Amino acid sequence: MLPSLIVADLDGTLLHDAEVFEDRDISERSIRAIERAHDAGSRFVIATARPVSTGLRFAEQLPVDAVIYLNGALIDFDPAHSNFDTLTSGAVPNDGSLIKIGFPSRRACEVCLDLLSAIPELRIGIVMDDVRYTNFDVSVYWKTQTFRYTDFHDVPDGVADKITIFPEPDQWDMLRPLIPDDFEISVSEGVMWMLMNPEANKQHAMRLVCDRFDIPVEQTVAFGDDLIDITMMQTAGRGIAVSNANPAVLAIADEICSPNNEDGVAQWIESRLQ
Repeated sequence: MLPSLIVADLDGTLLHDAEVFEDRDISERSIRAIERAHDAGSRFVIATARPVSTGLRFAEQLPVDAVIYLNGALIDFDPAHSNFDTLTSGAVPNDGSLIKIGFPSRRACEVCLDLLSAIPELRIGIVMDDVRYTNFDVSVYWKTQTFRYTDFHDVPDGVADKITIFPEPDQWDMLRPLIPDDFEISVSEGVMWMLMNPEANKQHAMRLVCDRFDIPVEQTVAFGDDLIDITMMQTAGRGIAVSNANPAVLAIADEICSPNNEDGVAQWIESRLQ
């Protein structure tokens, strides 16, 4: 039996792996399985740490009822009528179709400058309206994402989505106690630190989606693979890990499905459609 709501992470969960970030993709099998589940009455939601620039194309390929971007800092409740410009303009419509959960860019700059005063070589940046304001060349990690060099004195006013940090292994222990209390730390794929509003996370975003669609969380299934998926999976009625997931994710999962490169999410959905 299919759940009322299916929530799935992208990288490492729904998408196939690739040598470079930009080549990760979703299979036709996964698209068909999600379409069939949607036609059968299940709502479908993407929950990703990706920004709009690299997440939107997957939302456009799937019958999504909502999209959680930036690990919960941006929630699109009307993806059928959204586009890149509406999602990255910085404006929040009065109709509630878009929710931003961030923090003032001025505060983000203060934090970046404080961290750099302690660790001058730190690679750090601010993500706001799908632009990365950084002190390093982000093409080292992402070939297509827009960035602007900054010394954190010239970042425009606005609502920032997150601070991203790529610490070297020997900087981790020094960095952690320097993070201010008004930010929450998440680590993506064991490499990128994300400092965010404490309410900007997949768990909170999933609860907002359930409230909007009037679906009890007990009637949801959440798929994930990384540490940032754990609270979402624990909150859902059933948390399912792909078998390639981080060991900590496998340990808390209610169920384990086949790996992402074998379309584990699609296989699970197909088994419930029979």
